[in-house]
Amino acid sequence: MNDFIIKLGALTNGINSFSFDIKDQFFEAFTLSDVEHADIIATALLDKDGNKLGLKLRIDGKINKQLCDICTEELSIDITAETDVVLKITDEDFHSTDEIFYIKKSENSLNLKQLIFEIIILNLPNKRQHPFDEVGNEGDSFNEELIKQITTGSCISVDGKLVTSKGSGQAVEILADKIEVLGAADAEEYPLQPKKHSLEFLREKAHLRFRTNTFSAIFRLRHALTFAVHKFFNDKGFLNLHTPIITGADAEGAGEMFQVTNLDLENLPKTDDGKIDFESDFFGSKTNLTVSGQLEAELGALALGQVYTFGPTFRAENSNTSRHLSEFWMIEPEVAFADLETNMDLAEEFLKYCIQYCITHNADDLQFLDKRMGDEESNLKKEERSEMGLLERLQFVLENDFVRLTYREAIDVLRNSKPNKKKKFKYLIDGFGADLQSEHERYLVEKKYKKPVIITDYPKGIKAFYMRMNEDNETVRAMDILFPTIGEIIGGSQREERLDKLQARMEEMDVDQEELWWYLETRKFGTCKHAGFGLGFERLIMFVTGMKNIRDVIPFPRTPQNAEF
Repeated sequence: MNDFIIKLGALTNGINSFSFDIKDQFFEAFTLSDVEHADIIATALLDKDGNKLGLKLRIDGKINKQLCDICTEELSIDITAETDVVLKITDEDFHSTDEIFYIKKSENSLNLKQLIFEIIILNLPNKRQHPFDEVGNEGDSFNEELIKQITTGSCISVDGKLVTSKGSGQAVEILADKIEVLGAADAEEYPLQPKKHSLEFLREKAHLRFRTNTFSAIFRLRHALTFAVHKFFNDKGFLNLHTPIITGADAEGAGEMFQVTNLDLENLPKTDDGKIDFESDFFGSKTNLTVSGQLEAELGALALGQVYTFGPTFRAENSNTSRHLSEFWMIEPEVAFADLETNMDLAEEFLKYCIQYCITHNADDLQFLDKRMGDEESNLKKEERSEMGLLERLQFVLENDFVRLTYREAIDVLRNSKPNKKKKFKYLIDGFGADLQSEHERYLVEKKYKKPVIITDYPKGIKAFYMRMNEDNETVRAMDILFPTIGEIIGGSQREERLDKLQARMEEMDVDQEELWWYLETRKFGTCKHAGFGLGFERLIMFVTGMKNIRDVIPFPRTPQNAEF
């Protein structure tokens, strides 16, 4: 990297000239670059006039040992490019553009490596091929008009001989005898180009982002994890239960639900006291999209022994963060005769099984994403980088038994920790009752224990009404599993099976008992202890793929003000 750094303080007024040799190893630092062999000279002319800086960058040379798109034989590509860039020195962080390159005043240096790479890639031809008079098979040339249709994004059919590839990055190639364009794509209009696009840009092209290497890998892993979930539970004798998407119950008591109705919103029927008359609605009562299938799953477990749900859930939270979706998928097992210990054992076994399944069956995709994550973080400050690579992080979970501690023990650790004492935590821990934040969870996993952590026995005031009360009448038999980088990945509990205790808790938390009469009857008629947990599927995919934004692990993300695709 240092070879491409220009110290701005050493510049003199007038033209300052710099020359750089671009050889093979230059491209190794860049993700998704298929260039491996080059002989290029990059010339940078920096024009300094007092505090003003201008940059003229010229590229001259060859990209060698490329494979022809038609005959797959090697060829060299001449490349010549020139660009003018305005340099601006600033005290703040700005994203550079094609026209303006921002430099932080504190750095006082210009790193040209990324800029040189982008100019080279952007000036490579979309089609890499020999001149038309050199293209052909056994002396015959392909039609020039046909060749012109083979552009980035086009769909083609190729008949030929499958042979061992001479190029890198692939095992086989086809020596073409016949080429047919099935679906053309206008290269001028096609929004995806053979360069690295930002994830934000690709979210705006959700109908096409599957075609990129990154998202192809992510969604292959999503499929693998889906299959692993079903296989794990099936092999352990669980029954898959389809719980309702439309329901009248709010399992979490949060009230942040999408309402379902067929009433005329322009002319809502009203009762005598002016409220909406839901008896006139399709279902005869107020209904919403489900936030959880847990309550219904409990009914199944108390009859069938052990069940699990795997379906979409919905939260009407107006939260635009990298960890929240309005529509996401939940996995919720429920087990009769199980206590909290059984629940923790099941959850730990389940997580390790899913991770191991991906390592075994999707090794290539994980290696690709591991390299991608490393490249992405190479430009970050040391303190902002992950302590472990993706593959290392997955092995970390597999190879370690999860640490188990109570909420009280966790609070004591956090209260006495250096970040808390030195007020480095955004949310300081001052005692029992504090709701743990992501920064606290990650400290316990990544700094204190260096293992996944399960915290149990939370204060009743920060947990749901259905969790079994402990004998101290202050805490409940809850558990949260914490992972590195992501924090909480599973939440669960032993459920309250005692009718009187459950009713008292519902009254305490103002949960409508008439609305949940059917739930209460499972405690009235032949109850037993039981337990379960919930796993947000997208959180698991984020962990396995190393993606930092939950919108990038679901095909069509639903977020506030966004339901376009």
